[in-house]
Amino acid sequence: MKILASILLISVALCCYEADAAACPTFIAESTANLLASESVFRASLSKYGAPPEAVEAKLQVKRCTDKMSLGKRVLFGKVCGQAPLLLCLLQF
Repeated sequence: MKILASILLISVALCCYEADAAACPTFIAESTANLLASESVFRASLSKYGAPPEAVEAKLQVKRCTDKMSLGKRVLFGKVCGQAPLLLCLLQF
């Protein structure tokens, strides 16, 4: 079993070495909205997914928690996620 796991890991390493760590643009946009947009704008952005009301409410609870952080801390979170250009663009409006 150990040899099979080793072969599998080596195969994955050889086949996937070109993978990049670029985030999906939709994920970045949703994360940015979660950090900076108002609750109504964020709710509207979630409506395009057709998620059940319980899932939307769960996301809004997380949004309410992030809204309690200062703007400076939210910008820092965005920078950590690699969203600095989008955050700065949104801050100008």
